[in-house]
Amino acid sequence: MADKKLIVSFGEMLIDFVPTVSGVSLAEAPGFLKAPGGAPANVAIAVARLGGKASFVGKLGDDEFGHMLADILKKNGVSGDGILFDQGARTALAFVTLRADGEREFMFYRNPSADMLLKPEELNLDLIRSAKVFHYGSISLIVEPCRSAHMKAMEAAKQAGALLSYDPNLRLPLWPSAEEARKQILSIWDKADIIKVSDVELEFLTGSNKIDDETAMKLWHPSLTLLLVTLGEKGSRYYTKKFKGSVDAFHVNTVDTTGAGDSFVGALLCKIVADPTILEDESKLKEVLKFSNACGAITTTKKGAIPALPTEAEALALIKGA
Repeated sequence: MADKKLIVSFGEMLIDFVPTVSGVSLAEAPGFLKAPGGAPANVAIAVARLGGKASFVGKLGDDEFGHMLADILKKNGVSGDGILFDQGARTALAFVTLRADGEREFMFYRNPSADMLLKPEELNLDLIRSAKVFHYGSISLIVEPCRSAHMKAMEAAKQAGALLSYDPNLRLPLWPSAEEARKQILSIWDKADIIKVSDVELEFLTGSNKIDDETAMKLWHPSLTLLLVTLGEKGSRYYTKKFKGSVDAFHVNTVDTTGAGDSFVGALLCKIVADPTILEDESKLKEVLKFSNACGAITTTKKGAIPALPTEAEALALIKGA
């Protein structure tokens, strides 16, 4: 029996090492701070922080970092029933810097990391089948056996009646090539009910340098319920079978954009499980996207994704004060 309110996030959780000094390359950084990350885990914590019911499914290394990450999920109110530990592989690490030109630079340590080794037979299918929403990215599609585990989990959730939510979360350095990334990201495209892409992902997946309705609709598929395009400080655009439009962003002092998209998705999914009619009602959807934009904006005001994820009261205060 599906838990009417549970949101299950599937995929990777890792540690981002962020330089102690901003605007330098990884090689120039004098030191690094560790920040828990991984888009699906960020979404799970975003949901829990907003008072929703969240669970995370993924594999961590049976090491100090892996147990630290599992502990962070639990402390943030995310159920750990889907977490596994691998004895033979380490927890994934990423070194991330925001260079002086504003571009993010990534260096990943995953050869292989524990999250890549999740096997289909290790999945907690009872947990996955009890989800109202099953959320995932594309990093779990890169290699086997995790790819097969991803496909099986998605299938089980769909058969049990869950809404499938997909945020590709493109990380090109992890893929063998851009062509392979595009092919695999699109290989599961028509399974999702809700898809969120950033403006950069829209350009990458369509091959167009135009950010407009016509380009966005190239990503539409017949069984899709909601397509969202996030545009940073320009807000977000939404597309359904019956209506489309845009919602403005909130202007804040941005420190670090990491996790803003995950915060946006977590807020949206939280509201959808509370009231599924949002997907049919444009005025309700616009209100929810305004709330989601506020959550995304607040997340950019502090360093690191998880510490910056807002509560409902913080998001409402930003909306009220705008």
